[in-house]
Amino acid sequence: MSLIEEIRAKAARWGFDTSGHAAHRALLRHVSISDIHEAIASGEIIEDYPDDKYGPSCLISGTIEAGRRLHVVCTHPSRAVLKIITVYEPDPEEWINARYRRG
Repeated sequence: MSLIEEIRAKAARWGFDTSGHAAHRALLRHVSISDIHEAIASGEIIEDYPDDKYGPSCLISGTIEAGRRLHVVCTHPSRAVLKIITVYEPDPEEWINARYRRG
């Protein structure tokens, strides 16, 4: 099973938790838990951070209702509970499109 398939499987069972940072950012950005779930279900991994100092994580780009794009940074599914680290809409100043960074 691929990494995104493992993440989707955990998320489908609502086997994820949000960090305090992610919960705060989601609230400020009007992103619901259902939106996070939908972004993971529709998304693809666009960046992988296997050597992150806090543990392996990755960046998922997904589309939710009405075509809204979301980026979700989460831990790898090797953890007992998938942790959502942050969630945001990609900024056009930083992203060419939802998949590729500028610069």
